[in-house]
Amino acid sequence: MNLRVIKKDIEYFIGEFIDDCSLYAALNPEKNADEVSKIVEEAIDLYNTLKHKVNHPEGATRAYYAGIRAEMDSKIDELFERLSAIAGK
Repeated sequence: MNLRVIKKDIEYFIGEFIDDCSLYAALNPEKNADEVSKIVEEAIDLYNTLKHKVNHPEGATRAYYAGIRAEMDSKIDELFERLSAIAGK
């Protein structure tokens, strides 16, 4: 796995999630705007955390970067589930 690919994936997946949040907020301006903005803030925090971890590795091993990818996947899934719960209300 390439370091450049991991960085691009972090930007892509979190960017797409924020786009989905923005689209939901634009289509439903009267619903849960505060909750959606909190989720977007968490996504931005996740982005900053993951970028910091990638740029300041604790070891240049495949397992370290695989752990970062697994963390990204699980956290983004959690954020999508929370957005889906808000949309389902």
